[in-house]
Amino acid sequence: MGIESLLYAVNEPEDSTRFFTDFGLEQTSCGEIAVFTLPEGSRVILAPHGHQLIPATSRVQGSGVHEVIWGVDTQESLDRLIGGLRRDLNVAVSDDGTARFVTNFGVAMGLRLFAKRPVLCAPDPVNAPGHVHRLNRHRKWRLRARPKVIAHVVFAVPGFEEAHAFMIERLNFRLSDSQRGFGMYLRADGANNHHNILLLNANAPIPGMDGVLRFHHANFGVEDIDEIMVGANYMARRGWPPSQLGLGRHRVDSALFYYLESPAGGEAEYGADSDYVDDSWVPRSWDNPLFAYSHFVHNLPPFLQKEPTWDVRYITGLPAGESH
Repeated sequence: MGIESLLYAVNEPEDSTRFFTDFGLEQTSCGEIAVFTLPEGSRVILAPHGHQLIPATSRVQGSGVHEVIWGVDTQESLDRLIGGLRRDLNVAVSDDGTARFVTNFGVAMGLRLFAKRPVLCAPDPVNAPGHVHRLNRHRKWRLRARPKVIAHVVFAVPGFEEAHAFMIERLNFRLSDSQRGFGMYLRADGANNHHNILLLNANAPIPGMDGVLRFHHANFGVEDIDEIMVGANYMARRGWPPSQLGLGRHRVDSALFYYLESPAGGEAEYGADSDYVDDSWVPRSWDNPLFAYSHFVHNLPPFLQKEPTWDVRYITGLPAGESH
């Protein structure tokens, strides 16, 4: 069903807690372990490095997400997935029914029954010349952002192609898009997000990739562009450094983005207006990751000064859940 919880290993618990509070998440448990709960019921959990809650089997380096728990809709589905994993993996089932294991690429994961709560949004109608949908009515005035969902998580993975095969073959994820030599976008079979996890090539010749398994960022879904930028302004007023790229829109999933460096590790991303897909979606193979990365960005970096070349092809002839 998507992400039920993200467990962060942090070096700066107080700053990390303050960051996610300012970011707009609701703290529902405090103390040595800080828990934030989003409207859909998913959670962000912050624990200090070395705490017993952090899986010792995680091979993720540095601060950030060290465990991802995926929500499952029924006990039947959960039992089927556990049975498949136990063919060659150690799967530990706790008293609350959570099944934990370590993937072949070193990220600790788990499966848990998850009654995801419906989230209701009411984005303002958009006006354009000759296309009036908001007459005699102003747009909502917002004070700050309040993320509704955890849309996706991203890791830099040395063996990203083998990692993507694991997610598809063992956990029934779907390939949404592939950036050749750069990364794989994968969707949980019970979700409509363009992707719930992105596996980046940790050896790609791009900034920040050093060949090591690391957490990269997590995306938190808000309603629209206004909520993104109100959140960005709110964070700046509270002393958090602004995004280096500013507001932008990806090409690969059409989503608006605004990345903020997080003291909990990696980045936290406000996201809105992403593509939603189902099994009718035909995956694409993108040749140039720079072209796939952005349709536009507010603060144009040097590597995007020249419009990238592109070659995008459909990956056809694959049954649902399979990829090459």
